[in-house]
Amino acid sequence: MASASTASKPIQKILDSTRVASLKKFVRHPPIDSTKPIQGKIRESSSNAFKEHLKRESVRLQKALNSLTHGKHIFVYHNVQTKQVVYSLTRYLEENNVLRQMVYHGKKTVPAELRRDMWTPYYSVHFGDARLGLRAYQLLREFSLRRQMSPPPEMITVTEEFLASRRPKDPSDAEEFDRLNKKRIGHPMEKKERARVLMDQKATSVADIAAVLEIQENEIENGILDKEQWRQKHFRSQRRRQREAMAQEAERAEQNQARIEALEQQLSEREGVEVKIGEIGDYPKTPGDVKILWRDVHDANYAASWPTKVQHGELEIKRDNIIGGERTDFSLEV
Repeated sequence: MASASTASKPIQKILDSTRVASLKKFVRHPPIDSTKPIQGKIRESSSNAFKEHLKRESVRLQKALNSLTHGKHIFVYHNVQTKQVVYSLTRYLEENNVLRQMVYHGKKTVPAELRRDMWTPYYSVHFGDARLGLRAYQLLREFSLRRQMSPPPEMITVTEEFLASRRPKDPSDAEEFDRLNKKRIGHPMEKKERARVLMDQKATSVADIAAVLEIQENEIENGILDKEQWRQKHFRSQRRRQREAMAQEAERAEQNQARIEALEQQLSEREGVEVKIGEIGDYPKTPGDVKILWRDVHDANYAASWPTKVQHGELEIKRDNIIGGERTDFSLEV
């Protein structure tokens, strides 16, 4: 039988910071000291000044939670209608981030606002080192933008396969379609056709991440993760700005830690157990190791090959267009 001291000891509960940041019920009402002045004086909780301060603190808390694993995870979504692909460093879709990745290909190719019902999780990439994740995120964005702004000629040229995918099933309509479009083979596509082809990035996105991981594997073998080679040499003025940036980053880290500790205390009081927020999950711990979780594992076949250190798994299904964790009852070898 357990002693009284053991029974009264609080049970520790660990929450994943990336999931907490994606759940509005945790960050919508961050802990705020009611005796702290807001805009020069103490405000009532029903005042507009307090509500605006609460809203701003909610955004700051969300950023603080994301900072714990910033760069270690890349979450990828695709549009169910246009097959466009966007990359995110958070489990949830940020409207400004999504719209900035949209390339204008003509009328109605860039939406005025984000419709979350049109986007669905595609896959997620998890790194053992945040520097590799940030570098991969940068390369994925660059590859996607370059392919859309300067596509290879064969990508936007009319071929027999392209016409076959658009040919009507009715024999009479198909005959008329062939008569009108047969002469287009070898010529550039029309504007709307070209826009639809360039927006379809489902297959090329998988090929891009495979190519990026292969590039990084070669860079790691050449010692890119060594501090002397990773950090570039700067002039005196650049070193001064770098020191100032590092000081500001350390100050922000202290503020983020204070916000997270206040949230942990608030959740501990509500749940009745000791709550800690951190990084949990079977993610790579060794630099250079990578794990990819797929919504549909067959999408991995879009890439011709994968580096040897890449592990594959399947995503658990979540609601509200939020990318979940890994399904524990599933394993895959590619």
